[in-house]
Amino acid sequence: MQELTHYIGGAHVKGTSGRFAEVYNPATGEVQAKVPLANGEEMANAVAIAAEAQVGWAATNPQRRARVLMAFVGLLNRDMDKLAEALSREHGKTIPDAKGDVQRGLEVVEYCIGAPELLKGEYTDGAGPGIDMYSMRQALGVTAGITPFNFPAMIPMWMFAPAIACGNSFILKPSERDPSVPLMLAELLEEAGLPKGVLQVVNGDKEAVDAILHDETIQSVGFVGSTPIAEYIYATGCANGKRVQCFGGAKNHMIIMPDADMEQAADALVGAGYGAAGERCMAISVAVPVGEETADRLIEALVPKIEKLKVGPYTAGNDVDYGPVVTSAAKANIERLVQTGIDQGANLVVDGRNFNLQGYEDGFFVGPHLFDNVTPEMDIYKYEIFGPVLSTVRAGSYEEALKLAMDHEYGNGTAIFTRDGDAARDFASRINVGMIGINVPIPVPLAYHTFGGWKKSVFGDLNQHGPDAFKFYTRTKTVTARWPSGIKQGGEFNFKPMD
Repeated sequence: MQELTHYIGGAHVKGTSGRFAEVYNPATGEVQAKVPLANGEEMANAVAIAAEAQVGWAATNPQRRARVLMAFVGLLNRDMDKLAEALSREHGKTIPDAKGDVQRGLEVVEYCIGAPELLKGEYTDGAGPGIDMYSMRQALGVTAGITPFNFPAMIPMWMFAPAIACGNSFILKPSERDPSVPLMLAELLEEAGLPKGVLQVVNGDKEAVDAILHDETIQSVGFVGSTPIAEYIYATGCANGKRVQCFGGAKNHMIIMPDADMEQAADALVGAGYGAAGERCMAISVAVPVGEETADRLIEALVPKIEKLKVGPYTAGNDVDYGPVVTSAAKANIERLVQTGIDQGANLVVDGRNFNLQGYEDGFFVGPHLFDNVTPEMDIYKYEIFGPVLSTVRAGSYEEALKLAMDHEYGNGTAIFTRDGDAARDFASRINVGMIGINVPIPVPLAYHTFGGWKKSVFGDLNQHGPDAFKFYTRTKTVTARWPSGIKQGGEFNFKPMD
């Protein structure tokens, strides 16, 4: 069995804690590797190396830092197939979906190449008699990120690319469920010219997380995961004087108006609800058709599309629609929530409970499920399922549909499908959700805008990537300068070489 490592000081380093987690192949259910779980001493060592490396990296001018990221983009494209295969093997995503994971991270790296422009300060000439005033954006120092299993390439790059571009060093604690790609990214960054120690990958569990939160050297922490853990990391990190941004759970609604193109809406729901086996924080998990006739037409359009979904391992080809979920525990939790939906009175229109894939009986596959007549009191509506389960909540009016999304405790993403521009504008203006799609089911902003939800989907006041990332990973220093008046010398006419 393969034994994975940490990546510290520019080298693969074996764990010394004696603790390991098993890394599965979700398609077969087999353990394919074990990953070391760092203790506090290992984390402290990584932080000390990162702190030493950061001094020289911060003194490197932004343009030279950007050139490292430019080279990194080239290497990501060169190794795209290798990265996608490793990602699919540990996560279970299809190869096209895995490439999309890498690509959306790569796009943030491309944005960060503009760091010289994004890090420019402000200047006021003559702020007072003989006084000039200017501001500088400076690196925080050692920063850290705790990233989830569902995007093992994209979310680490969303964090470490802007942090590094700003002159920080970065401690990455990836998910222990699929840690190989983060290790590969660290190797590629150093091949691109990043000094050793600027990016450290330290694998671990709660012990490693707590070591990050309590380390006085680490200045900021980013997190993506479940809301209970986001709340814990935010509270603990802030109490220890760190800058913290945490992104938690989601329950994303898609409202379908009576005038919507029903085929387009159904196709969008199938892709957004079942893609990546529903293991996306921006997955649409609640369809809200407005009016009984709209609901009946939507269900009629959805059922044949869902029944035709091809579920299988990534090795079965690019026509596979989605693969397994990440662990047997995740599968069991999805099945438990599906049963609560049945017990609480929802109508299971497409039943994926008996899904079985020949030759992969031990894999973590979950068939697609579609519920109708779901109500807000049901567990399948209240909780994030993180699986291939779509719930339909019928609304009697647009206002009722709007209220459903607004009253839910999560506010990550939402969408409306309509041909009515007035309804779309009203929806975008009034909804208390961070990311809005108009005839777009998964409204993840491009790299030069920011990503972030509202309500219990986020803790902190700055979003991920885009301009907010450069604010999060820097401090502003303002300088007020006055120079005493000196003796003005006359002009010199002899050419003097530069010193």
